[in-house]
Amino acid sequence: MKEMTTTELQKQLENGETVNMIDVREEDEVEQGMIPGAIHIPLGEVPERLEELEKAEPYVLICRSGGRSGRAAEFLEAKGYDVTNMVGGMLDWQGDVE
Repeated sequence: MKEMTTTELQKQLENGETVNMIDVREEDEVEQGMIPGAIHIPLGEVPERLEELEKAEPYVLICRSGGRSGRAAEFLEAKGYDVTNMVGGMLDWQGDVE
């Protein structure tokens, strides 16, 4: 499984790169703030919402600490998606939130 740090993601966003981000945390967690531009698909809904994702696009998966996003990454990778887990999750995120 591919991984990246919160710092690496923040640098990509600051450089104006387009990054497809999926936040797999629960509703009450995302109410505390999400990385601007991320879409919210709770971990339990990922299997039923695959039609919202493009296999040709890379995605960065985000959760609170990196565990749930790692499970989502394993699942999506097995389905043929290009995914990267953001290790450290929102606990390590130092950038903007919305």
